[in-house]
Amino acid sequence: MKPTTQRVLYWAPRLLTILFAAFISIFALDVFDGSQDIWKTLAALAIHLIPTLLIVLVLVLAWRWEWVGTVVFLALGIAYLITTWGRFHWSAYVVISGSLFLLGGLFWASWKMHARKSTN
Repeated sequence: MKPTTQRVLYWAPRLLTILFAAFISIFALDVFDGSQDIWKTLAALAIHLIPTLLIVLVLVLAWRWEWVGTVVFLALGIAYLITTWGRFHWSAYVVISGSLFLLGGLFWASWKMHARKSTN
């Protein structure tokens, strides 16, 4: 495998996970509607940022152990489909679960690349 391909395969899942975490963080901004006091708003913001915290936590673990990213992101994609099926437009499933499946697949490819390198 070319060194450029190896670098892309190493960095793509990590950078895309950071972008995905930033993307889902945007949904937490709906707490700023002005209807609650500052403390309730901050508490609601903290609750809405739990999915982002989970994604970042998985990224921290997957940075070292790609298999963790593979398993957890695929599991999160399936869990999102199961728990929210029928509540949203189909595009929400493509964007959220599709992104999680893509991240899981990219971490799997990175994991396999490193396993292949270590056996050679």
